Amino acid sequence: MSLKKIVMGLFARIFPRIIRRNKPTTILIHSRCMSLNPNIKMKNIRIIIVSLSFILLTSCALKPIKSEYTFIKTNIENVELNDLGNGNVMIYNDANILHKIDNTARLNIWLNNKSLGQIRPSEYVIINLKNGKHHFKVLHIDVVNMRSEHEVEIDNETKVIKIKPTITSNKLELTNEFPKKFDKFKYAEKR
Repeated sequence: MSLKKIVMGLFARIFPRIIRRNKPTTILIHSRCMSLNPNIKMKNIRIIIVSLSFILLTSCALKPIKSEYTFIKTNIENVELNDLGNGNVMIYNDANILHKIDNTARLNIWLNNKSLGQIRPSEYVIINLKNGKHHFKVLHIDVVNMRSEHEVEIDNETKVIKIKPTITSNKLELTNEFPKKFDKFKYAEKR
């Protein structure tokens, strides 16, 4: 049984009046579909629906990676911009609502070929980095793997790094300022 016959049969059951009003060729397709065993047809439709649902739900799932870095643990009330710098750098995920809705906002981050871990939307970490160039690799899944690599120069004035997923890649930016609505951000846990 072809997929076209299954779809036409399903369409015919949902919209029978539309099928009857169409051209005779459509009615012929309709009559062929209706002559099939309804139990087999329904079983196939259920299998297709379950398979498509499973694929859609798991296509954007990104497994977290374990961090090889030591996070500087802090409470959100205690974080101030003056406490950052001199190697203490805050990295946060600034994903927008479009990525949050379809669950593609999780970012797996590697720093100097060591895993930093997964940062979910509206989460941040504070780590201690030495001055100099650092290599970031960022990954998020949006049907396919979206990878990007960034070189960042860390100095004593570097305080805040913003990372966010985009439609085609990832964006990393040195901002040295807290994100808007920082009170809604939480510290990322090691996973």
